[in-house]
Amino acid sequence: MTAFSFATAGRIVFGPGTSEQVPTFTARWGTRVFVVLGARTDPAAWPGLAGLPATTVLHRWTGEPTVDGVQEAVDHARQVRPDVVIGWGGGSVIDLAKAVGVLAGGGGSVLDHLEVVGRGVPLPTTSLPVVAVPTTAGTGAEATANAPVLVPEHQVKASLRSPAMLPALAVVDPLLTLTCPPAVTAATGLDALTQCLEAFCSGAANPMSDLFAREGLIRAARSLRRAFADGDDVAARTDLSLAALLSGMALANAKLGAVHGLAAPLGGMLGAPHGELCAAVLAATCEVNVRALTERAPGSPALGRYREAARILTGNPSAQPDDGVRWVRETARALRVRPLAALGLASAAHGAATDAALRASSMAGNPVQLTRDEVLEILERSS
Repeated sequence: MTAFSFATAGRIVFGPGTSEQVPTFTARWGTRVFVVLGARTDPAAWPGLAGLPATTVLHRWTGEPTVDGVQEAVDHARQVRPDVVIGWGGGSVIDLAKAVGVLAGGGGSVLDHLEVVGRGVPLPTTSLPVVAVPTTAGTGAEATANAPVLVPEHQVKASLRSPAMLPALAVVDPLLTLTCPPAVTAATGLDALTQCLEAFCSGAANPMSDLFAREGLIRAARSLRRAFADGDDVAARTDLSLAALLSGMALANAKLGAVHGLAAPLGGMLGAPHGELCAAVLAATCEVNVRALTERAPGSPALGRYREAARILTGNPSAQPDDGVRWVRETARALRVRPLAALGLASAAHGAATDAALRASSMAGNPVQLTRDEVLEILERSS
């Protein structure tokens, strides 16, 4: 067995209603609380927010974190000098909170530490305690050690990345996701499924990441359509919240693949939500990967992984990789996933998007090295 390591959030608390305990959980760190939350979140509506100390400071954010947005939040936190940072919201809000946690205690700017377009200076090795409370079931940001940042002037996404960015505490309360509209449920749920699938098929997978990826696939497969059809189905919402958490734990300790290799530059080019972009390219990426493996690496363990995933997704113990691809395509259709053209990608931009995707770090985790023509084909099939 190849040696591996495994790291995740310092503590995980999971279950319906657990968010109400956030004030108790955070009291150990102090009373100066800095909360990053969505622009439309009403603190009075949630006991876990309403019960925080009077010294709590709120920082509102919506959309993908940008360089200016992260710097603004960090500067705000430096003025407050908090004891603890809470990210209460979707993946973008939690990522912003993690960035604040690791940067607020030191000097310098976001660009000093940003990969690709920044100076890439290593981040501090310690962070303020960060408590992640997801209100969507998708990115698994509550269990990852990075924060993607949108850089509009360069039309790219780059990351802040450090083991110190793992949250000290993740509080995953499926009841917080009940208000997610169907389109958000679809995009975030397919993102979680994608992360489990890519981590499972990655060459960097290990026995522990496999445990989480498998279980995440099982729960996403059986509950994604149910949660989309009935947002009040608590059992389905619980499955998706756990699938998202497990996907974050899996990807943080294995690698991703071509879906995320494409989603990163597409996010920079289009500004579209990450989950929607992953959902849009998932079926075509699986199809091209399976074909490339069959043609060029028929003995690859990844084909066996795609076969096992197909059997989990379809519930058919005899399913083959192509059956899994078909299930993904049919599910995307049932969940009304928008194609890339509807998300703003013009056919004239396919070449530039392909070249950017081939340079993306997630491509290194893909189970087979794709050619430029194959990546271009994925974009064309997804448009």
